[in-house]
Amino acid sequence: MSKIGKLPISIPAGVTVTIEGDLVTVKGPKGELKQTIKPDVKVEIEDGCVVFTRVGEDKQANAFHGLYRSLVNNMVIGVSTGYKKELELVGVGYRVTNKGNLLEFSLGFIHPILMLLPEEIKVETKSERNKNPLILLESCDKQLIGHICAKIRSFRKPEPYKGKGIRFVGEIIRRKSGKSASAK
Repeated sequence: MSKIGKLPISIPAGVTVTIEGDLVTVKGPKGELKQTIKPDVKVEIEDGCVVFTRVGEDKQANAFHGLYRSLVNNMVIGVSTGYKKELELVGVGYRVTNKGNLLEFSLGFIHPILMLLPEEIKVETKSERNKNPLILLESCDKQLIGHICAKIRSFRKPEPYKGKGIRFVGEIIRRKSGKSASAK
């Protein structure tokens, strides 16, 4: 039995969960999300909670049991409170601006990098004097916002020598000392 899969998901006020065949739909004040469920896992709503049970007893069914419980739990949290991520650009001359959902990065390359974000993500950029530029992302879909953050971060990953690059706010980068003087 999956430890995560057997935990019920309580449905908060203002959120509705509907199950139609293999499709679970979660609606709330922040949006609407859908997830298809494989037939190895059965989903039911009991006493204001979503409960997942396995149909088979094989290893794959056990893995899907915990997976789908986590995905639906993330959907319920997303449509009720939402997810926020903050990225900062560390480096001299690194800038970011947004026009709607179009981000324009200046990251030390000879050309600017343009990235069009999906409609589901709200974006805001902040550039203050003597502070690193910030990108604030907000969405109800945890998978989508994580994917977009990983894509943005891949433009300039934080390097260990000077710490330059795009990183999450509060992230600690392990620094290397670089070349050291030879001992004579």
